[in-house]
Amino acid sequence: MRELGLILDITRVHLMSRLKQSTVAALGVTFGIGMFIILMGFMTGLNSLLDGLILNRVPHVAIFNDIKPSDHQPIDLTQEFTNSLNVVRSIKPRSTKVRIHNATPIIEYLRNDERVRGVSPQSAAKVFYVSGALQINGLANGIDVREEIRLFNFGDYIVEGDPNNLWRDSKGILLGAGVAAKMSLGLGDRIQLGTIDGGLLPLKIVGIYQSGLREVDDIQSFVNIKTAQQLMGEDKNYLTDINVNLWDTDEAVGMAKRISEQFNLTAIDIETANAQFETGSNVRNLITFVVSITLLLVAGFGIYNILNMFIYEKMNDIAILKATGFSGKDVEKIFLSQALIIGLVGGVAGLILGYSVSVIIDHTPFNTAALPTIETYPVNFNPMYYLIALMFALLATFLAGYLPARKAKWIDPVEIIRGQ
Repeated sequence: MRELGLILDITRVHLMSRLKQSTVAALGVTFGIGMFIILMGFMTGLNSLLDGLILNRVPHVAIFNDIKPSDHQPIDLTQEFTNSLNVVRSIKPRSTKVRIHNATPIIEYLRNDERVRGVSPQSAAKVFYVSGALQINGLANGIDVREEIRLFNFGDYIVEGDPNNLWRDSKGILLGAGVAAKMSLGLGDRIQLGTIDGGLLPLKIVGIYQSGLREVDDIQSFVNIKTAQQLMGEDKNYLTDINVNLWDTDEAVGMAKRISEQFNLTAIDIETANAQFETGSNVRNLITFVVSITLLLVAGFGIYNILNMFIYEKMNDIAILKATGFSGKDVEKIFLSQALIIGLVGGVAGLILGYSVSVIIDHTPFNTAALPTIETYPVNFNPMYYLIALMFALLATFLAGYLPARKAKWIDPVEIIRGQ
């Protein structure tokens, strides 16, 4: 067994004697690692952005009183048909209001649950936006703006004004960007909200809300809960929705089921409400991983081919090394060292390349009406991706160099010298 310093010195001479091939092999690893970092950072950053845009505004459990047909029909109560299969067609929804009965005790019950991070009640009112002779159908959501900011990042969607002004001014309104554009209104302007009963309530625009969804921004606005209740002529207990945010989203499914059974209300958990979106996000992540790993594998095959060429070109050197006392193990270590050095140098250069390009992407302006709060392209700088990339580079180059090194180990120096 030779000293490690001597083996590394021979390895260096081999690499420098074929500097062009060594550089090409290292560049293959560099671009493979660099593209892995860029793809993983950008794609996972984009997925996190899309997830945040959806999940930040969607409650973990949404509670409301859904209008639906009664599960039990009069024929089911008749003893004559107890043991029969009863089929009733064209069942009409039962006559009920959308308000949540006993909403206040339910909210207190939920706030006392240790799994609940916060509860945000809402009271939605169908209105008409009136400005001069112009009248547009709309929806005014009565909210507790402080809870919406704390639980659902509501402030990120206010493109003009301060959302806290809605809490300070009971006669204020956060108007949808689409409505504001159609009616040529801005901060400080007055708008009248008309009700189905013909009433009018003048409000001051204290902010502009933009979700990025045109069909939402064209009709939706936000007011205080008391203002929404006043528009509908209802008392302070009138609530149409209760949005619950949990500390652990895994609890959402069980809690929604229990609330639905306990209070005879409709409760939708976040997984059910966004099942299709979650599937799409998982598929995108899977595709990103597959493409990125493929790039690294291609770089590994390049190293394998180059080391194979090294062996054929270095047959005489291998014969001389063995003739002067180097064992097959020593020769194997020389070629494995070459592979690992190429992998290490190319891997570190790939990390630098990937990080540099990711920084450039992260600072590239990205302006779109669909994402009003996003100013630059999203990039995820998770250190785990850099560690995985470097470890994979070393593993791929080791495996790529192992077979050529094994071949060099068993070369018979007598046959080589005799052939010369």
